[in-house]
Amino acid sequence: MHTTPASLLEQLRRPGDQGSWARFVRLYYPLIYHWARRSGASPEDAGDLVQEVLMILIRTMPSFEYDPSRSFRGWLRTVTLNAWRKRMKSPSLPTDLVEVDGMIDPSIPATEEFEEAEYRRHLVVRALRLMEKDFRPTTWRACWENVAQGHPAEDVARELGITVNSVYLAKSRVLRRLRQELDGLLD
Repeated sequence: MHTTPASLLEQLRRPGDQGSWARFVRLYYPLIYHWARRSGASPEDAGDLVQEVLMILIRTMPSFEYDPSRSFRGWLRTVTLNAWRKRMKSPSLPTDLVEVDGMIDPSIPATEEFEEAEYRRHLVVRALRLMEKDFRPTTWRACWENVAQGHPAEDVARELGITVNSVYLAKSRVLRRLRQELDGLLD
């Protein structure tokens, strides 16, 4: 059975579910890192901040209740920015770095055009990489050639030695699964 992101969040509530945490990290590490860098963190600090956010999530997720009417990504962004703010106010850091805190404006929506496009592209690519192994090579290639490469179904069918209908069925299966994988993540 393939899990949807909502069920992934539910699985993260169970302590010790290593597989779900591994999947979550593969999907969200780059996004959290991007937010950290955008907030002013150096590459090293951004990596540390991502680890800090993941530790917060490990402590928080057992009691977390997903509300489909709200944005999980927005909540995660808030957790990340709050962790950055806390880090910037830490007395162990030079005081001139605290000025960066004023540069983070929580009223700026997380859905700015560039960030939104990057987020969507990242999630689609990550989901496709995770899904590829779940399909027969011919099914995967038929969909990929038709959708991603833009080759006509007739050409793909001829090249793979399958019917045109098989190309359309492969496309349908892969895209349906992609929608399931991304359900709730592209809110």
